[in-house]
Amino acid sequence: MATSLIRRTCSKVQRSSAAKLLLSRPVSTQNLKDFQVYRWNPDNAGKPELRTYQINLKECGPMVLDALIKIKNEIDPTLTFRRSCREGICGSCAMNIDGSNGLACLTKIPNKEDKATMVTPLPHMFVIKDLVVDMTNFYNQYKSIEPWLKRKNGGSEGGKEIIQSKKDRAKLDGMYECILCACCSTSCPSYWWNPESYLGPAALLHANRWIMDSRDEYTKERLDAVNDEFKLYRCHTILNCARACPKGLNPGKQIQNIKSLQT
Repeated sequence: MATSLIRRTCSKVQRSSAAKLLLSRPVSTQNLKDFQVYRWNPDNAGKPELRTYQINLKECGPMVLDALIKIKNEIDPTLTFRRSCREGICGSCAMNIDGSNGLACLTKIPNKEDKATMVTPLPHMFVIKDLVVDMTNFYNQYKSIEPWLKRKNGGSEGGKEIIQSKKDRAKLDGMYECILCACCSTSCPSYWWNPESYLGPAALLHANRWIMDSRDEYTKERLDAVNDEFKLYRCHTILNCARACPKGLNPGKQIQNIKSLQT
């Protein structure tokens, strides 16, 4: 009986000592992670480089954009990138993260402390500075498909509402949500090879959006405008565009629809 009591007392003392030891150990307040960020300044003679920055994830938001903002605010104010809404609506912060195109505001920081996260500009685009690319050609191609409602006879409805059935409205789902971030087009090999002549997934998706709009009266003219060996038929249905789209759209499917209407 006495031996058993001694054992229980010793056990309690050991547990108490172990608990005190754990409480006395310093709690780590750091979770360090490296980010390799593409840097290039046209005003300097140097070549582009990947510059490594280390930040504490416990003092940073969960998204890659949070890390870039922290780097710019606290480590290197010369870092240049685009951003605006931080809600996946504007498409400004499109870039390549660990080899995949996406929006920095919607891409979570990979939870791998031993592996650096690489952030580079959208591929096969002219770089203006750091992570900012020249979108001029991309926007010109979007403009070329005339992305607005076109009515014949100068829109003689006199400002009246143009009625559209629910069924016809549903045909626009999967197209109108595009935010023109260019993630799809810059992931397309055909767009890499023919950026001046191939319209690319984003512009063709919007072309189909107006082709399928029951209120538009220029369907034939729109189909004829894109019925070109390079404008439309450079798409080989690789579907990199669908995998890259941060909004979950499928531009390849819309391009196939345009092709089917041409026949």
